[in-house]
Amino acid sequence: MTISTTKKLLGATVAAGVIFALAGCGQAPTDEAGSEGPADSDFLPCLVSDAGGWNDKSFNQSAKEGMDAAAEELDVKPLEFESANDNDYAPNLETAVSEGCSLIVAVGFKLAAATVESALANPEIDYAIIDDYADTDFDGTTDAPNIKPLVFDTAQAAYLGGYAAAGWSAQSGVNKVGTFGGMQIPSVAVFMDGFSLGVDKYNEDKSAAVQVFGWDVATQEGSFTGGFDANDTAKQTAQGVLDQGVDVILPVGGPVYQSAAAAIADSGKDTLMIGVDSDLAVADPSVAGVTMFSIMKAINVAVKDATIAAAAGDFDPAPYVGTLENEGVKLSGFGDFEAELPDGLLDEIAALQEQIIAGDITVESKNSP
Repeated sequence: MTISTTKKLLGATVAAGVIFALAGCGQAPTDEAGSEGPADSDFLPCLVSDAGGWNDKSFNQSAKEGMDAAAEELDVKPLEFESANDNDYAPNLETAVSEGCSLIVAVGFKLAAATVESALANPEIDYAIIDDYADTDFDGTTDAPNIKPLVFDTAQAAYLGGYAAAGWSAQSGVNKVGTFGGMQIPSVAVFMDGFSLGVDKYNEDKSAAVQVFGWDVATQEGSFTGGFDANDTAKQTAQGVLDQGVDVILPVGGPVYQSAAAAIADSGKDTLMIGVDSDLAVADPSVAGVTMFSIMKAINVAVKDATIAAAAGDFDPAPYVGTLENEGVKLSGFGDFEAELPDGLLDEIAALQEQIIAGDITVESKNSP
């Protein structure tokens, strides 16, 4: 376990090129809410990572960026607890409580049980959790009244991503795309659902026959590594999808993208990868050459806004749901690959986005929040 008090806001993750409107609906606090008055002089925001750590180029890093940005604006020093493994979650939360944290943000569903236990034992402390409703008894409600879920309907942005990947693969003549995930949980499977449904939409609109390997929306079965580590298992899982002949692959699960990139390099083929959560080509330039685009969640914005609201005494435990409409999810730009896209594809994706926001298209994922 390490504790960091740095306040530096890490580099922006907005790519150049075509940027699609983010989204999110719900009760997200805004900067305006926090600007109504100064933070309580005793306000202490805290952040607890999952085992991926702050340098995962994904949701932990994005959450830290949001916390650091809020802390800089509020002129406070946050406490940030980096978990080395699953056994660190409860102790890190206990330490956060003992240090006098006013708001504790837990990063990821893996912390749900420990967060609920901590929140119930400390009702005077505000909590938020990313990518989970903290509903450990599965009764449809958050298990503690002082926990704010920060969740994202990533299927909407992934739908656009699936359409884009299908267009790329159809143009190349390969007509095969693939995906695999870390653990089979809703916040992972929701990407895979949207991606597959977007491919289906492309096939419907273009009378195409692009195949998806690694995930079946109907059966909810697919390829998973069983964790979020970049290891031999993850590389073998990626290789299993690549062996199907795909020329675009979507690895969903933080650091597992590293294993996908390694498998692509070993293959010697021109397969491209899609990032998740953050703009991967910006977060990790070492893979920019094989990253076509990313399916992003505005975790940094959600964390920043929740922190500023809590500092102003405006903490609201109502769930925040990021969508295309409220800019909680989006696609990054396509970088150098934009010039190689099929003619009209960007316009088609923009039109699809407008239809989703207007409610003319509903992206139906069993894993959406």
